[in-house]
Amino acid sequence: MKVGLYFGSFNPIHIGHLIIANHLQQFSDLDQVWFVVSPQNPFKEKSSLANDYDRLHLVNLAIEDYPHLKASNVEFNLPKPSYTIDTLVVLEEKYPEHEFSLIMGMDNLTNFHKWKNHEQILKNYSIYVYPRIGSEPGNWADHPKFHFVDAPIMEISSTFIRQSIKENKVIKPLLEEKVWNYLDGSSLYR
Repeated sequence: MKVGLYFGSFNPIHIGHLIIANHLQQFSDLDQVWFVVSPQNPFKEKSSLANDYDRLHLVNLAIEDYPHLKASNVEFNLPKPSYTIDTLVVLEEKYPEHEFSLIMGMDNLTNFHKWKNHEQILKNYSIYVYPRIGSEPGNWADHPKFHFVDAPIMEISSTFIRQSIKENKVIKPLLEEKVWNYLDGSSLYR
């Protein structure tokens, strides 16, 4: 089975994430897309993150009606900060029957050469890249391991969503309905 790994803090997950994941699963050769909920991205401040299990719960709520989308907490028990290469090694050991690929936004290509063991990632894994406004493939354009997918361009920000919740704004259209209902009835992000 071909599994695309969509890493992120999903703080919180929003319809942009769902649209990208569903598009990649439906319009590429990926059988499933797994949302890998990251406890701490090495490039992000930890202070703005909601609890790991709250974010995982929101991802599970959001994907309930999508049988080809899954949530993974594999990084919760790995040393922090978690690095993609380490997570890939653990997943390979745990699920030897799966063929894993990465999913990333084109804006991540700028710093990809700075990723821990990025050469090993490129040697062993395909990378599905979705477009972002103002981002170009750069030096990676002709690399055989990169698959540039013509997915919808989503400019929805989790930061904007968190700020809007704090300000009691109604942002229901930006969130999957179960996620909105959960957040609307909780103190998360307030």
